[in-house]
Amino acid sequence: MRPLEGIKVITFEHAISAPFCTRQLADLGARVIKVERPGTGDFARNYDERVHGLASHFVWTNRSKESMTLDVKQADAQEIVHRLLADADVFVQNLAPGATQRLGLDYASLRARYPKLIVCDISGYGLDGPYRDKKAYDLLIQSESGFLSITGGEDEPAKAGCSIADIAAGMYAYTNILAALIERGKTGRGRHIDISMLESMVEWMSYSLYYAIDGQTPPKRTGAAHATIYPYGPFKAGDGKSVMLGLQNEREWKNFCATVIQQPDLADDDRFRSNSRRVENRTILSHLIEEAFATLTAHQVIERLEEAKIANANMNDMRALWAHEQLAARNRWTRIATPAGAVPALYPPGVTPDDAPRMDPVPALGQHTDAILRELGYAVDRIEAMHRSCAV
Repeated sequence: MRPLEGIKVITFEHAISAPFCTRQLADLGARVIKVERPGTGDFARNYDERVHGLASHFVWTNRSKESMTLDVKQADAQEIVHRLLADADVFVQNLAPGATQRLGLDYASLRARYPKLIVCDISGYGLDGPYRDKKAYDLLIQSESGFLSITGGEDEPAKAGCSIADIAAGMYAYTNILAALIERGKTGRGRHIDISMLESMVEWMSYSLYYAIDGQTPPKRTGAAHATIYPYGPFKAGDGKSVMLGLQNEREWKNFCATVIQQPDLADDDRFRSNSRRVENRTILSHLIEEAFATLTAHQVIERLEEAKIANANMNDMRALWAHEQLAARNRWTRIATPAGAVPALYPPGVTPDDAPRMDPVPALGQHTDAILRELGYAVDRIEAMHRSCAV
């Protein structure tokens, strides 16, 4: 039995944050019914065509769900929504600010009618405060949260290459929903969860905030290097390839000097006698390290780092990641069905193939509409009439 088997989730979702949250619930066995706009659906369906004509974002965040189309502004569709919610456990939404209030589907409107329902709202800034009605997208929250101020090179900020603010909000929504399900098992009551993308990202920014407490200088932008620990980042070997390495303490620093760059006297050099001093003199130290690496290949550098028990990593691109030997050795890949054929998919972290995780197809737009309506007790002629009126 999967952990969330028997849990029913209704979701009004688009883009990434809410779909990423509900896909985690589906992975654990929950039934997730994704309500989409007739004709167009979740706009993330059309971000690109990289996965055999399907959008990469959509394939990533929407497997194992049922897609139902509803024009929720129509009375027939509103009736269907309430039939769906009647035995639902969780309602998730990340529509535009104020949309569920206008539809009468906010927590305040639903809690008396569905006292056991867990309602999770995901928004850019939260459901109150001066930024409540402000639109928010991933890059905008990366900027607003200060993330861009510490990410990138010295001369220019850079965004995270993935949707980090959406992912942060989606994961906090997911964990809060799991906690609410446990709480409901004890109290019999649902609850309201108000997830803010800004607050999710600021939580992830807390080390940088504390580093700059009381008006102190914030971390500098240092590209792929660590802003406050050194040496920690990419270094070029003699064959032109880069190796990522990271030191955490003075014992590792002595090993690094003796075994990796083979300059043991450097360990006691006053310029580098502590992490703070190494950060302060990083330009000089960087030159010395790359000078030592200039006669070595990246493979040889990694061999020395392994011998010295210094943490290191390859600078992989997407092609290398698809072929990563560790993922293959741990049997982390499977295949899922999509409307465009089968594609590879990674098993959820923490779950093994022996757990039989739910890895069901990515749905076509409205694929399950009629089946769900029949399940709710609607007759064929009523369903056909709702199709003609575009209520579904």
